[in-house]
Amino acid sequence: FMFVGRVAEQPKCCSPLAQRCYAHGGKLESDEEFDARWVTYFNKADIDAWELRKGMNTLIGYDLVPEPKILEAALRACRRLNDLASAIRILEAVKDKSGPHKKIYPYLIQELRPTLDELGISTPEELGMD
Repeated sequence: FMFVGRVAEQPKCCSPLAQRCYAHGGKLESDEEFDARWVTYFNKADIDAWELRKGMNTLIGYDLVPEPKILEAALRACRRLNDLASAIRILEAVKDKSGPHKKIYPYLIQELRPTLDELGISTPEELGMD
């Protein structure tokens, strides 16, 4: 047998810009639509603990730090479930997700402070967990 050399096709290069693409279609989701989708997800009256953890795991997996309004909805879901541990884990995850950017986490805590006070949630720093 003699093999004829074939040039392997190179995959088409993707756009260098970050995009939220989904397998079910080519529609891009705006930042506002993304935020609204997650707020709606966490605001479900019948959300259970598994859905809360699954949602946060998915959200933290994205290459972004969630907006305060998304985090507020997630913290309120924790309160509806009486799950203080998950609320603190959310704050820890967001702090970790902020990485070396020292201004992001304090900004998020500043924006979430009224909600944290209303729900009686202490930050990891207030609990001595930093």
